[in-house]
Amino acid sequence: MARIAIDAMGGDYAPKTIVEGALWAAQEYGIGLELVGRKEDIEAEISRIKSIGYVLSDCGTKGRKRRIKIDVDKIDYTITHCSEVIGMGEAVGQSIRRKKDSSIVCAVQAVADGRCEAVVSAGSTGAAMAASLFGLGRISGITRPAIAVTLPRTEKPVVIIDGGANSDCTSGMLTQFAQMGVAYAKLSLGIENPKVGILSIGEEEGKGNELVKETYPLLKQMHEENLIDFVGNVEGKEVFKDKADVIVTDGFSGNIVLKVTEGSSSLLLNMIKSEFKSGFIGAIIGLLAKPFLRRILKRVNWEFFGGMLLLGVRGISVIAHGRSSAYAMKNAVGAAVKVLNKDINSKIAEKIK
Repeated sequence: MARIAIDAMGGDYAPKTIVEGALWAAQEYGIGLELVGRKEDIEAEISRIKSIGYVLSDCGTKGRKRRIKIDVDKIDYTITHCSEVIGMGEAVGQSIRRKKDSSIVCAVQAVADGRCEAVVSAGSTGAAMAASLFGLGRISGITRPAIAVTLPRTEKPVVIIDGGANSDCTSGMLTQFAQMGVAYAKLSLGIENPKVGILSIGEEEGKGNELVKETYPLLKQMHEENLIDFVGNVEGKEVFKDKADVIVTDGFSGNIVLKVTEGSSSLLLNMIKSEFKSGFIGAIIGLLAKPFLRRILKRVNWEFFGGMLLLGVRGISVIAHGRSSAYAMKNAVGAAVKVLNKDINSKIAEKIK
């Protein structure tokens, strides 16, 4: 049985939604858990869930809450007590060195020691990346790890890399992001020959900032050597079109794309809901459209994808959204389970070599 280490204290609603989602995932995917954090807080949440026998979730539709039955007695879990927590606003480097008994550091250590096959955290992205980097180490040849963000499209999803791990990048780092992104798209998403583009402000070669201009010829050369299928620059308006399956960028721009996408999706859905409430005709149309809207919402909701894989470290580390609900956390654990048997790290090492 695969075993996943859970940073139970990471996230805006920890440990409640983190424990709920982790137990839900363990039941659904047939995995074991190591719940890491303040033991008394974790035990209190488990006792609450055990007493009522379910967790409440809207399952990504933002509609009526559903009861998900959870049989705690049938779930294989252990609790590892850690007394410290790294907050969202804390300085990452200092916190990792100073708080050796923090939940994220101890959760990563569970993977490093071989007790678990993957770690999942909804806490500070910087802390999760730093703890994974120091605790697991880099894959040979990798300069810096990067976050692979999966975003929905009409048909197959698109991978944005880097999604926020590295604000300042070099052209060499972006070429490695391209190779890691291709490996991830193939192994995790099943895209046979992923097309690679670089995020820029214009389609033409020569457009973009200095980083884009320096990286473009390197990716073009990799294309000529049949290492990747490079399609050139990708503008913001083309992110959700079929031009590229993997879009390479620095973590600063990649994270902005991610957050703008989240905000735009919420705005559009709220505007649609507002129109349906604007009058009698709108209410009738809204009632008829409700099942269709729920299916669309489930597809575009970030909670459906759950977590982002940190590529380039010697182990599986999934970073979930700080606002993760139980449903989002369940899917973040599912993202880790999905790549457990894909041997993605050795494939990345092979490509970089």
